[in-house]
This record gives sequence, structure tokens and C-alpha cells, in this order.
Amino acid sequence: MHVVIMGCGRVGSSLANELEAAGHSVAIIDQSREAFRRLGANFNGHTVAGVGFDRDTLIEAGIEKAEAFAAVSNGDNSNILAARVARETYGVKNVVARIYDPGRAEIYQRLGIPTVATVLWTSDQILRRLLPEGSRSEWRDASGAIQLCEMHIDTTWYGSPVTRIENVTPARVAFITRLGEGLIPDAHTVLQDGDLVHVMVREQDIAVVENALAHSPEDAS
Repeated sequence: MHVVIMGCGRVGSSLANELEAAGHSVAIIDQSREAFRRLGANFNGHTVAGVGFDRDTLIEAGIEKAEAFAAVSNGDNSNILAARVARETYGVKNVVARIYDPGRAEIYQRLGIPTVATVLWTSDQILRRLLPEGSRSEWRDASGAIQLCEMHIDTTWYGSPVTRIENVTPARVAFITRLGEGLIPDAHTVLQDGDLVHVMVREQDIAVVENALAHSPEDAS
């Protein structure tokens, strides 16, 4: 598919190269032509110098045929504006904007504009390793009612089938990270030492699930 990226910083240039390596056509926009040096000599996509929410610039980048658009410049306002133009004016289905302000990111997410809050994501990743207990939110739906959370489980859960979590809590196991790789569990999957458990859960039930998984399966039953 054709992907348009606004912003050729470290994130934008990395995305562009990865997408091209995966076989997609890529156009990347930046106000500075110097920024395109980050792409390297092997990049064969289209580079466009200009403002990422300017319609002429977007058209030159192929927005009319694009199936995805990523706004990853260093400006929150520019990213949101560009994302809205891509979605509302050109009907691009897959749109995401990087936002530095976590509060604003949540607002736009609830308005239906997919966002990645850089500061929130970074701090969450660090906290997840410093303070592994409890849970850390990884995703939430536009209404904020449903969340994907990484849950800390007590060591007494090791050796139990994953289905036991669903039997004693209102959560559903979405996937497990095991030895650095994602694993979609089935009825025969058994929890192992070191597993990171990711569950889908209603926001109102998070505390209940945290409490259940912080104790032994017998106590949670």
C-alpha cells in the first residue's frame, strides 16, 4: 500500500525505511530538505519538501491514493491538523498522530483520532520495568471504557493454564510476551516464569483483576 509520513526525524525516517523494506510505497514530507539525509542512500521512496498539512504538499506526496498516514513531526498542533486533513479531507483510513502532551493525546484519542503520546509511552515503558507490580495500560478504545493492560502476576500462577485467569477474573487474555516474543495463547497454554500477560479488561474492573493476579489462583477463585 502507499503510505505518507509527515516528519523526517528519527521516528519518521525509521518508519519510512521499515515500510519500504516491507514492500510498501512511501512518501515522506518535511519542511527541511536536509532532514531527508536521515533516510540513507538506499531509500527509494518519494521525498517532498513542504508543510505536512498543506493540501498541495499532500497531493504531491500521493495522499489521494494513500491507505495510511503518519504525522510524526515535532509539533503537536501540526501533527493533529495533518492527521485530521488526511482523514477528513482525503478519507485515509489508517491515520496516526504522535503527540507529546499526554493529556491532549487522550482527548484526541477519544475524538477518534489515533494518537501515540511519546512522553506517556516512554515513561510507561520505564515504569513497567522499575515497578512491575500491578498493571500498565497499553491501549484503550476511543470511549476509554476498554483497556489493554500488561498485568503483573504472582509467581504462584506459574504452571496454571492461561484459561484460569479468564475463569476467575472478568479479564480476557489477549496475548503473552514470552522470551521477548508475542504468543497468542490457546486452551493448552500454561503460564511460565517470566511471562508478561496482556489482558483486555473494562476500566472499572482493572483493580479487581490486579488484586486477583497479585494473589495465588486459589485465593482468586
